[in-house]
Amino acid sequence: MSTFITAFDAVLPLFLIILGGVLFSRAKMASDQWVEVLNRFALWIGFPALVITLLARVDLSGGHYNRMMLVNSVYFILCTLLAFPYSRLFHFSRLRRQTLFLILAYGNVTYLGIPVLQTVLGEGALPAGGLLSAVYVFWLLTLGLLLVETGGEERFHPRHLASKLLTNPLLVSVFIGLFLSITGLRLPEILGRSLSMLGQAVTPLVLFSLGIFMGFQRIGHLREWGHTLLFSLVIMLVLPGIFYLVVANSGWIEGLNLQASILEAAMPVGLTPYALSQQYRLDTSFTARVVLLSTSLSLILLPLWIVILG
Repeated sequence: MSTFITAFDAVLPLFLIILGGVLFSRAKMASDQWVEVLNRFALWIGFPALVITLLARVDLSGGHYNRMMLVNSVYFILCTLLAFPYSRLFHFSRLRRQTLFLILAYGNVTYLGIPVLQTVLGEGALPAGGLLSAVYVFWLLTLGLLLVETGGEERFHPRHLASKLLTNPLLVSVFIGLFLSITGLRLPEILGRSLSMLGQAVTPLVLFSLGIFMGFQRIGHLREWGHTLLFSLVIMLVLPGIFYLVVANSGWIEGLNLQASILEAAMPVGLTPYALSQQYRLDTSFTARVVLLSTSLSLILLPLWIVILG
């Protein structure tokens, strides 16, 4: 029990910032535009700056990161494809199945995941967090959107899909960071310090933004939350649990990379799938409920995973 309390205490400050955002929006001191502006800062400036500064000084020799990225890619693909049997089991509509393509595998690996890794595992886990975020974003914007666009009624546009991938700032920042790491080039000291300051500022801002978003969501009827609860437990407990048992017993990845992989897999659904569900006119009400409930449950489930991972 004391271990769980210690783990709970480690992540509690992050959720207090989220709670501050909830209270801020409930007091009508913020609007929807706040969420958009803060998320744009995080996506285009804050997290790219953090990823570049982290990867520029990481040692990629030895191939242990390559194995971690491969294993997590397989996990993401298998979880995404579970949307087909899952939808058939619960007799979901085509629209709900398209929504599952975006939220079954993609958790809040960047906005919440990186702060959790930094708080729980320390600075040494941040390079793994940056690479894992890139893996999740890559497959979401390729496999996820490919299934959404081909499974809908509208015509599929490969050029549009490729444009989304190549212009994603998080992926671009990963390529820049990897280039600096592989070549051994160093950023000018002034530029490096500026990027470091931007990277340090992004964590509390995005957590506060998540709280503002949650504060604007309507509670709705209780009967609508039954499947939402089941789904949240599946993506945060069942699937990561299977992932952990398979990977830990196989020895494919170990140590910090294993812990970072499981914690990222257990993250609640983030705002990116919600934004995409709005853009593609999918089941946005279900996505919003999953974001709200899974984020709330993560206050208990993430410390539980921290205890399991030791």
